[in-house]
Amino acid sequence: MTNPTTSMATPDTTIIGARLRGALPVERLEGTGFPGRWVGGTAMVLGPLLMLTGALLRAPFHFFYPDQLAAYERHPTLMASAYGLFAAGSLLLWPAVAVVAARIGARSAGWGLWGGVLVMFGLFARAFHAGVDHLAFQLVRSQGVGPATEAVSAGYGAFHIFATLNLAILAGWIVLAFGAWRTRVLGPVRAAALGLTAALPLGVLKGTTPLSLVALAGLCAGLMPLGLALLREGPRPSRKAVLRWVPLTLVTLGLMVALGQAG
Repeated sequence: MTNPTTSMATPDTTIIGARLRGALPVERLEGTGFPGRWVGGTAMVLGPLLMLTGALLRAPFHFFYPDQLAAYERHPTLMASAYGLFAAGSLLLWPAVAVVAARIGARSAGWGLWGGVLVMFGLFARAFHAGVDHLAFQLVRSQGVGPATEAVSAGYGAFHIFATLNLAILAGWIVLAFGAWRTRVLGPVRAAALGLTAALPLGVLKGTTPLSLVALAGLCAGLMPLGLALLREGPRPSRKAVLRWVPLTLVTLGLMVALGQAG
């Protein structure tokens, strides 16, 4: 026997869904997989650029944590911006890596799987480090650089579950880059550049070294051209769709910031 409630609800649901798809169109994901070429391509361009900008802003200060905390005491806005941009860029890498791994996986499932999984776990670890960095800077604000440095020193070697992912931070980019080269998702030069990301220092309150800049330059060279090509390879959204999506995205981001600050 047909459920009358289900029969009545289905047409309404279908109509609402059709109207939403017409008002806010979303490109199908078959070509690139989740999260699609617009999110993935944009992330490939913005993520590396934000990380490089953050690294350059903190480059004048010595790389180890006592000097980073002292630099925050003298230049709080500059250092907060540097670490914030670096963390935002690292966050944006997850959709970029998801698309790269999907493209590799379409030709070699194993390299796509392990390259993507290892890099993703490494990005989770960097997000944890960014949270500790933020807390340490707040200790500088509330208690002064001396007590903050003592607190970081006391807990610096303490075990945490994310420490088990340190190897993933290093090895993931090498596996992903090798897989991208083997499957011809990237050419040999850009794949080698992407593999240089493994040299990026990891851990809490790590500043910028010459090796950091080499690693981030490699990340830019490996991902940004692919991201730009991805954005150009399909049809552009209509002006009407852009005018609807952009305000909605900005309002959503504003709400997320406001709710986040509210605790």
